[in-house]
Amino acid sequence: MSALGDDELSLVLKWVYDQNDRKSFSQVCKQWLRVEGLTRLSIRVLEPDLIPVFLPRFPNLLFFEAQVFISNPHLEFVAKTCPKLQVLNLNLKKTLEEFEELDENSGFEDVGNDGISALANGCPNLSKVLLRKRKNVANLAVISLAKLCRNLTTLDLGRCNLVDDRAVEAIGCSNSIRVLNFEACSLITDHGLAVLATGYISKTLKKLVLAECDRITDSGVSMLKHICCLEELNLAECGPKITDSGGLAVSSLSSLKKLNLGWLINLSDVTVIAIANNCVKLVSIDLTGCELVTGVGVRAFGNHGSLEYLVLASCYNICMNDLSIVVRCQSLRDIVLDKGLRMWIPMPMQVHISKFCQLHWR
Repeated sequence: MSALGDDELSLVLKWVYDQNDRKSFSQVCKQWLRVEGLTRLSIRVLEPDLIPVFLPRFPNLLFFEAQVFISNPHLEFVAKTCPKLQVLNLNLKKTLEEFEELDENSGFEDVGNDGISALANGCPNLSKVLLRKRKNVANLAVISLAKLCRNLTTLDLGRCNLVDDRAVEAIGCSNSIRVLNFEACSLITDHGLAVLATGYISKTLKKLVLAECDRITDSGVSMLKHICCLEELNLAECGPKITDSGGLAVSSLSSLKKLNLGWLINLSDVTVIAIANNCVKLVSIDLTGCELVTGVGVRAFGNHGSLEYLVLASCYNICMNDLSIVVRCQSLRDIVLDKGLRMWIPMPMQVHISKFCQLHWR
Protein backbone atom coordinates (compact mmCIF):
# COMPACT_ATOMS: atom_id res chain seq x y z
CA MET A 1 0.00 0.00 0.00
CA SER A 2 2.94 2.33 0.48
CA ALA A 3 3.25 2.55 -3.31
CA LEU A 4 -0.04 4.43 -3.53
CA GLY A 5 0.42 8.16 -4.01
CA ASP A 6 -1.81 10.99 -2.82
CA ASP A 7 -3.68 11.12 -6.14
CA GLU A 8 -4.57 7.44 -5.99
CA LEU A 9 -5.71 7.69 -2.39
CA SER A 10 -7.84 10.70 -3.32
CA LEU A 11 -9.59 8.65 -5.98
CA VAL A 12 -10.31 5.94 -3.42
CA LEU A 13 -11.73 8.47 -0.96
CA LYS A 14 -14.18 9.78 -3.55
CA TRP A 15 -16.09 6.53 -3.02
CA VAL A 16 -16.11 6.79 0.78
CA TYR A 17 -19.17 8.79 1.85
CA ASP A 18 -19.75 7.70 5.44
CA GLN A 19 -18.03 10.07 7.89
CA ASN A 20 -17.10 7.26 10.27
CA ASP A 21 -15.43 5.39 7.44
CA ARG A 22 -13.50 8.51 6.45
CA LYS A 23 -12.39 8.88 10.05
CA SER A 24 -11.15 5.30 10.08
CA PHE A 25 -9.35 5.93 6.79
CA SER A 26 -7.56 8.95 8.25
CA GLN A 27 -6.28 6.93 11.21
CA VAL A 28 -4.31 4.44 9.10
CA CYS A 29 -1.16 6.56 8.78
CA LYS A 30 0.05 10.15 8.38
CA GLN A 31 -0.28 10.06 4.60
CA TRP A 32 -3.88 8.87 4.75
CA LEU A 33 -4.62 11.51 7.40
CA ARG A 34 -3.23 14.22 5.13
CA VAL A 35 -5.13 13.03 2.06
CA GLU A 36 -8.40 12.75 3.96
CA GLY A 37 -7.97 16.35 5.06
CA LEU A 38 -7.16 17.57 1.56
CA THR A 39 -10.26 15.89 0.12
CA ARG A 40 -12.70 16.89 2.85
CA LEU A 41 -15.38 19.19 1.42
CA SER A 42 -17.58 19.91 4.42
CA ILE A 43 -17.27 20.42 8.14
CA ARG A 44 -19.53 21.16 11.10
CA VAL A 45 -17.87 23.01 13.95
CA LEU A 46 -19.04 22.41 17.51
CA GLU A 47 -16.10 23.98 19.37
CA PRO A 48 -14.92 27.15 17.58
CA ASP A 49 -11.98 27.64 19.94
CA LEU A 50 -10.35 24.60 18.32
CA ILE A 51 -10.58 26.03 14.79
CA PRO A 52 -6.90 27.15 14.67
CA VAL A 53 -5.89 23.62 15.66
CA PHE A 54 -7.81 21.45 13.20
CA LEU A 55 -8.90 23.68 10.31
CA PRO A 56 -5.52 23.96 8.50
CA ARG A 57 -5.88 20.26 7.67
CA PHE A 58 -8.93 21.07 5.49
CA PRO A 59 -7.89 23.82 3.03
CA ASN A 60 -10.29 22.69 0.29
CA LEU A 61 -13.55 22.93 2.22
CA LEU A 62 -16.63 24.02 0.27
CA PHE A 63 -19.18 23.81 3.11
CA PHE A 64 -18.68 25.32 6.57
CA GLU A 65 -21.29 25.06 9.32
CA ALA A 66 -21.26 26.44 12.86
CA GLN A 67 -24.60 26.84 14.62
CA VAL A 68 -23.00 27.92 17.89
CA PHE A 69 -21.51 31.20 19.06
CA ILE A 70 -18.40 32.03 17.06
CA SER A 71 -16.17 35.11 17.15
CA ASN A 72 -14.87 37.48 14.49
CA PRO A 73 -11.26 36.21 14.87
CA HIS A 74 -12.49 32.66 14.33
CA LEU A 75 -14.09 33.59 11.02
CA GLU A 76 -11.12 35.69 9.97
CA PHE A 77 -9.03 32.54 10.39
CA VAL A 78 -11.56 30.55 8.36
CA ALA A 79 -11.37 33.12 5.55
CA LYS A 80 -7.60 32.82 5.37
CA THR A 81 -7.54 29.04 5.62
CA CYS A 82 -10.45 27.98 3.39
CA PRO A 83 -10.66 30.37 0.42
CA LYS A 84 -12.73 27.95 -1.67
CA LEU A 85 -15.81 28.05 0.57
CA GLN A 86 -19.13 28.09 -1.28
CA VAL A 87 -21.64 27.52 1.52
CA LEU A 88 -21.52 29.22 4.92
CA ASN A 89 -24.15 28.14 7.45
CA LEU A 90 -23.99 30.20 10.64
CA ASN A 91 -27.69 29.99 11.46
CA LEU A 92 -27.72 30.15 15.25
CA LYS A 93 -29.77 27.69 17.27
CA LYS A 94 -29.89 29.79 20.42
CA THR A 95 -32.68 31.61 22.25
CA LEU A 96 -32.77 35.29 23.18
CA GLU A 97 -32.21 34.30 26.81
CA GLU A 98 -29.02 32.46 25.88
CA PHE A 99 -27.84 35.56 24.02
CA GLU A 100 -28.37 37.74 27.07
CA GLU A 101 -26.68 35.24 29.37
CA LEU A 102 -23.66 35.12 27.06
CA ASP A 103 -23.34 38.91 27.02
CA GLU A 104 -23.72 39.31 30.77
CA ASN A 105 -21.59 36.46 32.04
CA SER A 106 -18.80 35.70 29.60
CA GLY A 107 -18.00 38.94 27.82
CA PHE A 108 -17.86 36.91 24.58
CA GLU A 109 -18.88 38.84 21.48
CA ASP A 110 -20.59 36.85 18.77
CA VAL A 111 -19.63 37.30 15.13
CA GLY A 112 -20.49 40.62 13.50
CA ASN A 113 -19.41 42.85 10.65
CA ASP A 114 -15.66 42.16 10.87
CA GLY A 115 -15.91 38.39 10.64
CA ILE A 116 -18.45 38.33 7.82
CA SER A 117 -16.59 41.02 5.88
CA ALA A 118 -13.38 38.97 6.18
CA LEU A 119 -15.18 35.99 4.70
CA ALA A 120 -16.59 38.09 1.87
CA ASN A 121 -13.06 39.24 1.04
CA GLY A 122 -11.34 35.90 1.49
CA CYS A 123 -14.00 33.58 0.04
CA PRO A 124 -15.31 35.23 -3.14
CA ASN A 125 -16.95 31.99 -4.33
CA LEU A 126 -19.58 32.02 -1.58
CA SER A 127 -22.97 31.20 -3.08
CA LYS A 128 -25.05 30.47 0.03
CA VAL A 129 -24.76 32.43 3.28
CA LEU A 130 -27.03 31.75 6.27
CA LEU A 131 -26.77 34.16 9.20
CA ARG A 132 -30.05 33.72 11.06
CA LYS A 133 -30.13 35.17 14.60
CA ARG A 134 -26.63 36.66 14.41
CA LYS A 135 -27.62 39.84 16.20
CA ASN A 136 -24.28 41.63 15.62
CA VAL A 137 -24.47 41.28 11.84
CA ALA A 138 -25.32 44.70 10.42
CA ASN A 139 -25.20 46.69 7.19
CA LEU A 140 -21.44 46.60 6.65
CA ALA A 141 -21.35 42.81 6.61
CA VAL A 142 -24.26 42.57 4.18
CA ILE A 143 -22.83 45.23 1.89
CA SER A 144 -19.51 43.36 1.76
CA LEU A 145 -21.27 40.12 0.81
CA ALA A 146 -23.38 41.79 -1.86
CA LYS A 147 -20.43 43.56 -3.47
CA LEU A 148 -17.72 40.92 -3.24
CA CYS A 149 -19.53 37.60 -3.62
CA ARG A 150 -20.63 37.69 -7.25
CA ASN A 151 -21.99 34.13 -7.16
CA LEU A 152 -24.24 34.68 -4.13
CA THR A 153 -27.62 33.05 -4.71
CA THR A 154 -28.99 32.56 -1.16
CA LEU A 155 -28.82 35.02 1.73
CA ASP A 156 -30.59 34.40 5.04
CA LEU A 157 -30.61 37.41 7.36
CA GLY A 158 -33.56 36.28 9.46
CA ARG A 159 -33.65 38.09 12.83
CA CYS A 160 -30.52 40.10 12.09
CA ASN A 161 -32.28 43.13 13.50
CA LEU A 162 -29.52 45.65 12.77
CA VAL A 163 -30.00 45.27 9.02
CA ASP A 164 -31.86 48.17 7.39
CA ASP A 165 -32.54 49.74 4.00
CA ARG A 166 -28.88 50.62 3.43
CA ALA A 167 -28.04 46.93 3.29
CA VAL A 168 -31.03 46.33 1.02
CA GLU A 169 -29.70 48.96 -1.39
CA ALA A 170 -26.51 46.92 -1.83
CA ILE A 171 -28.47 43.69 -2.21
CA GLY A 172 -30.66 45.32 -4.84
CA CYS A 173 -27.63 45.71 -7.09
CA SER A 174 -26.98 41.95 -7.12
CA ASN A 175 -27.84 40.07 -10.27
CA SER A 176 -27.43 36.59 -8.79
CA ILE A 177 -29.48 36.34 -5.57
CA ARG A 178 -32.49 34.03 -5.86
CA VAL A 179 -33.41 33.42 -2.21
CA LEU A 180 -33.57 36.29 0.31
CA ASN A 181 -34.76 36.09 3.92
CA PHE A 182 -35.43 39.27 5.90
CA GLU A 183 -37.62 37.69 8.59
CA ALA A 184 -38.01 40.03 11.59
CA CYS A 185 -35.62 42.61 10.13
CA SER A 186 -37.87 45.31 11.52
CA LEU A 187 -35.79 48.27 10.30
CA ILE A 188 -36.61 47.55 6.66
CA THR A 189 -39.18 49.93 5.20
CA ASP A 190 -41.06 50.55 1.97
CA HIS A 191 -37.92 52.14 0.56
CA GLY A 192 -36.11 48.82 0.84
CA LEU A 193 -38.91 47.01 -0.98
CA ALA A 194 -38.84 49.62 -3.74
CA VAL A 195 -35.10 48.99 -4.16
CA LEU A 196 -35.68 45.25 -4.50
CA ALA A 197 -38.42 45.82 -7.05
CA THR A 198 -36.41 48.18 -9.25
CA GLY A 199 -32.85 46.85 -8.88
CA TYR A 200 -31.05 44.12 -10.80
CA ILE A 201 -32.19 41.60 -8.21
CA SER A 202 -35.76 41.96 -9.47
CA LYS A 203 -34.74 39.86 -12.48
CA THR A 204 -33.42 36.92 -10.44
CA LEU A 205 -35.23 36.81 -7.08
CA LYS A 206 -37.46 33.76 -6.67
CA LYS A 207 -38.05 33.59 -2.92
CA LEU A 208 -38.55 36.55 -0.57
CA VAL A 209 -39.31 36.33 3.15
CA LEU A 210 -40.52 39.53 4.82
CA ALA A 211 -42.34 37.98 7.78
CA GLU A 212 -42.55 40.29 10.83
CA CYS A 213 -41.15 43.28 8.92
CA ASP A 214 -43.77 45.48 10.50
CA ARG A 215 -42.68 48.83 9.05
CA ILE A 216 -43.71 47.97 5.54
CA THR A 217 -47.06 49.15 4.15
CA ASP A 218 -49.25 48.79 1.08
CA SER A 219 -46.95 51.20 -0.73
CA GLY A 220 -43.92 48.94 -0.47
CA VAL A 221 -45.83 45.69 -1.01
CA SER A 222 -47.38 47.12 -4.18
CA MET A 223 -43.88 47.55 -5.60
CA LEU A 224 -43.23 43.80 -5.35
CA LYS A 225 -45.34 43.21 -8.46
CA HIS A 226 -42.28 44.30 -10.47
CA ILE A 227 -40.25 41.27 -9.32
CA CYS A 228 -40.97 39.32 -12.46
CA CYS A 229 -40.01 35.76 -11.49
CA LEU A 230 -40.97 35.66 -7.78
CA GLU A 231 -42.26 32.21 -6.83
CA GLU A 232 -42.38 32.35 -3.02
CA LEU A 233 -43.46 35.30 -0.88
CA ASN A 234 -43.90 35.41 2.90
CA LEU A 235 -45.62 38.48 4.36
CA ALA A 236 -46.84 36.84 7.58
CA GLU A 237 -47.25 39.14 10.59
CA CYS A 238 -46.20 42.28 8.73
CA GLY A 239 -48.88 44.25 10.54
CA PRO A 240 -52.13 46.12 9.89
CA LYS A 241 -50.67 48.54 7.34
CA ILE A 242 -51.01 45.88 4.66
CA THR A 243 -54.57 45.90 3.31
CA ASP A 244 -56.38 44.81 0.17
CA SER A 245 -54.54 47.50 -1.75
CA GLY A 246 -51.27 45.63 -1.21
CA GLY A 247 -53.03 42.28 -1.52
CA LEU A 248 -54.33 43.09 -4.99
CA ALA A 249 -50.81 44.03 -6.07
CA VAL A 250 -49.56 40.66 -4.81
CA SER A 251 -52.25 38.92 -6.84
CA SER A 252 -50.69 40.30 -10.02
CA LEU A 253 -47.60 38.13 -9.42
CA SER A 254 -48.62 35.39 -11.81
CA SER A 255 -45.42 33.42 -11.15
CA LEU A 256 -46.23 32.85 -7.45
CA LYS A 257 -46.24 29.25 -6.22
CA LYS A 258 -46.12 29.70 -2.43
CA LEU A 259 -47.71 32.58 -0.52
CA ASN A 260 -47.95 33.22 3.23
CA LEU A 261 -50.32 36.01 4.31
CA GLY A 262 -50.70 34.81 7.89
CA TRP A 263 -52.10 37.30 10.42
CA LEU A 264 -52.60 40.14 7.95
CA ILE A 265 -55.80 41.13 9.68
CA ASN A 266 -56.81 43.79 7.15
CA LEU A 267 -56.85 41.48 4.13
CA SER A 268 -60.29 40.42 3.02
CA ASP A 269 -62.08 38.30 0.44
CA VAL A 270 -61.21 40.88 -2.21
CA THR A 271 -57.55 39.85 -2.02
CA VAL A 272 -58.24 36.12 -1.77
CA ILE A 273 -60.52 36.09 -4.81
CA ALA A 274 -57.99 38.04 -6.85
CA ILE A 275 -55.22 35.61 -5.87
CA ALA A 276 -57.37 32.60 -6.74
CA ASN A 277 -58.18 34.07 -10.16
CA ASN A 278 -54.77 35.45 -11.11
CA CYS A 279 -52.12 33.26 -9.45
CA VAL A 280 -52.74 30.19 -11.58
CA LYS A 281 -49.45 28.51 -10.60
CA LEU A 282 -50.12 28.80 -6.86
CA VAL A 283 -49.42 25.56 -4.99
CA SER A 284 -49.62 26.73 -1.35
CA ILE A 285 -51.33 29.60 0.46
CA ASP A 286 -51.41 30.30 4.21
CA LEU A 287 -54.26 32.54 5.40
CA THR A 288 -53.81 31.88 9.13
CA GLY A 289 -55.44 34.59 11.23
CA CYS A 290 -56.86 36.57 8.29
CA GLU A 291 -60.03 37.26 10.23
CA LEU A 292 -61.78 39.25 7.48
CA VAL A 293 -61.58 36.31 5.08
CA THR A 294 -64.86 34.42 4.76
CA GLY A 295 -66.22 31.53 2.82
CA VAL A 296 -66.89 33.86 -0.10
CA GLY A 297 -63.16 34.25 -0.67
CA VAL A 298 -62.21 30.67 0.11
CA ARG A 299 -64.75 29.29 -2.38
CA ALA A 300 -62.79 30.94 -5.18
CA PHE A 301 -60.20 28.15 -4.88
CA GLY A 302 -62.77 25.50 -5.75
CA ASN A 303 -61.83 25.63 -9.42
CA HIS A 304 -58.13 26.34 -9.00
CA GLY A 305 -55.93 24.17 -11.16
CA SER A 306 -52.76 23.78 -9.08
CA LEU A 307 -53.43 24.52 -5.38
CA GLU A 308 -52.26 21.68 -3.14
CA TYR A 309 -51.95 23.18 0.35
CA LEU A 310 -54.48 25.54 1.97
CA VAL A 311 -54.13 26.84 5.54
CA LEU A 312 -57.19 28.39 7.19
CA ALA A 313 -56.19 28.19 10.88
CA SER A 314 -57.78 30.94 13.02
CA CYS A 315 -60.22 31.69 10.21
CA TYR A 316 -63.65 31.45 11.79
CA ASN A 317 -65.97 32.80 9.10
CA ILE A 318 -66.05 29.60 7.10
CA CYS A 319 -68.92 27.12 7.07
CA MET A 320 -69.45 23.55 5.90
CA ASN A 321 -70.85 24.60 2.53
CA ASP A 322 -67.71 26.63 1.87
CA LEU A 323 -65.51 23.64 2.61
CA SER A 324 -67.55 21.35 0.37
CA ILE A 325 -66.86 23.73 -2.53
CA VAL A 326 -63.15 24.16 -1.73
CA VAL A 327 -62.49 20.41 -1.79
CA ARG A 328 -63.70 20.33 -5.39
CA CYS A 329 -60.25 21.65 -6.23
CA GLN A 330 -58.85 18.50 -7.81
CA SER A 331 -55.21 19.35 -7.05
CA LEU A 332 -55.83 19.99 -3.31
CA ARG A 333 -53.92 17.56 -1.09
CA ASP A 334 -53.94 19.16 2.36
CA ILE A 335 -56.24 21.60 4.13
CA VAL A 336 -55.58 23.02 7.61
CA LEU A 337 -58.51 24.23 9.71
CA ASP A 338 -58.67 25.78 13.16
CA LYS A 339 -59.00 23.15 15.87
CA GLY A 340 -61.73 25.26 17.47
CA LEU A 341 -64.00 24.40 14.55
CA ARG A 342 -63.59 20.67 14.96
CA MET A 343 -66.53 20.28 17.33
CA TRP A 344 -68.77 22.29 15.02
CA ILE A 345 -68.09 20.32 11.86
CA PRO A 346 -70.09 17.05 11.87
CA MET A 347 -68.10 13.89 11.54
CA PRO A 348 -69.75 12.95 8.21
CA MET A 349 -68.50 16.26 6.79
CA GLN A 350 -65.00 15.61 8.11
CA VAL A 351 -65.06 12.17 6.49
CA HIS A 352 -66.29 13.73 3.25
CA ILE A 353 -63.40 16.23 3.23
CA SER A 354 -60.91 13.45 3.97
CA LYS A 355 -62.00 11.64 0.82
CA PHE A 356 -60.58 14.48 -1.25
CA CYS A 357 -57.56 15.64 0.79
CA GLN A 358 -55.77 15.32 4.11
CA LEU A 359 -57.54 17.25 6.87
CA HIS A 360 -55.35 18.81 9.57
CA TRP A 361 -56.27 20.77 12.69
CA ARG A 362 -54.20 23.59 14.14
